Formats: sequence, structure tokens, C-alpha cells
Amino acid sequence: MGFLIAIVVWGVTLAMAVPFFTQTWWMPESITALGDEIDEAFMWTLAGTGVIFLVAQFALGYTVWLFGRKSAGPASDSHGNNKLEILWTTAATVIFVGLTFFGYSVWAETRFIEQKSMEPAEGRLIVEVTGQQFVWNMRYAGEDSQFGPTDINLIDDAAGNPVGLDRSGPGGSDDIMVPEMFVPVNREVEVVLKSKDVLHNFFVPELRIKLDTVPGLVGKLRFTPTKQGRFEIVCSELCGLGHYKMRSFLHVVTEQEYEDWLAEQASYLF
Repeated sequence: MGFLIAIVVWGVTLAMAVPFFTQTWWMPESITALGDEIDEAFMWTLAGTGVIFLVAQFALGYTVWLFGRKSAGPASDSHGNNKLEILWTTAATVIFVGLTFFGYSVWAETRFIEQKSMEPAEGRLIVEVTGQQFVWNMRYAGEDSQFGPTDINLIDDAAGNPVGLDRSGPGGSDDIMVPEMFVPVNREVEVVLKSKDVLHNFFVPELRIKLDTVPGLVGKLRFTPTKQGRFEIVCSELCGLGHYKMRSFLHVVTEQEYEDWLAEQASYLF
């Protein structure tokens, strides 16, 4: 019986490990250099924990088989082994701290962003994203590179003004409101995140980064896409009954395609 249980333990362990070795149901391809770094940190973490898991489960199966035999005799109490406990506690600490320092720079790069004004740095594209139940609203500054003021009293979803943009205010006449995001490839993008109602979460799996949109607060994410394509933007924070349909798309296009798209959107304003 002990041998059969050991076979079951080993079989389940291998079955659980196969999808990781074959990368079945794996993550989508990364489209940023930062995403590649995050994937590398993830793989090192997975490799370390995976080896420990396999060793522990095969040891469990062997123990069940060894002491499950009738000839093994009755079990005896053990008060532990201080040397072994110190050894595996030290090893676990070294592995944990090592992985923490390995991934710290990647994590810090996505979180420690200088809180500067809304004026874009040279070459950087700023897109304001406002989450609301259950859509994403994208705002571009237009030709003057300046976002116009907003007023809660001007919010009118039916009229296409979901954020209360004051077009009579400074910089507001040429702001562009769209339901999907377009950005040029190989150009730094800063996403300014806001929420109109409840907690949402801006997540593009191919970017490997995500951040909550919190009512009353402004969050920022930066990325530089290196591959063109159409990628889904989802809300990964349960935000109500319509949460499942809160989605949009990130379009990474060439610089010329982006300029043509921007000019087309601007033509609808006048």
C-alpha cells in the first residue's frame, strides 16, 4: 500500500510539473524590454521553487513507501535535528533574499516614477486613462501637448464627455477622447491613471505591469513598446456586475501610422 501511495504522489507531482516544462497555458509574449526582465525574474523564481517542490514531493513519496512497509517496524518519535534545521532555514533565507534583490530593480523601475508635472518630457507620450464602470476612457493632449481642465459638472457620457473636459479652458480645445489607446512603437509612453467611480486596475498582460486606478488619486505607469500589434487592456480588479466586459485595446503602430491616426481623431473636433 505504501508503494502505491508513493506512485500516486510521484504521478501527481509529474502531472503538475509537465505544464510548466512544456509552457502550456503560458503567458503571452512580452512587448517591452522591462517585460523581458520581469519574465527573467519570474523564471528564476519558478526554477528555484520548482526544484524545491519536486525534491520535497519525491522525498515525501519515498518516505511513505519506505515506512509504509510492514517490515519497517513501528514509528518512533523524533525531537528534530538542530543542524539540519539551521541548514535548511539558512538556505531558504539565502534563496528568498537573493530572489528579492534580483527582482527589486525591476519592481522599482515600474513603481518609483518621478512625480513631475503633466508636461511630457522630450519624446515621451502621455496618455490619460480614466476608468469607470465599465469602460476605459483615453485622453490625448492634442497638438498643444497640454491637457485641458476638467469640471465634474461638465461630465456627460451621452455627449461624449465622460471626464468633464472643459473645452473652453486653456489647452482643452484640442484634447482627444477615444475608447482605445494608440501608441507608436519604440517610444516611451506614460499612462496617467485615474478613476471616475470605484477601484479599477489597468492591466495589459503583454506589458507585464498593472496598477490600480484609485478615486481621488493619480497613478503613473511607463513603458516603451518594442513590438507592434493589438493587445487587450483589461480591468483586473472586481469593480461591479459588468466587470467582465470592461476591456479596451492597446494598438502599437509605427510612428507614421500613429501620426495619421492622431490627425484623423483631431479632424473630428472641428
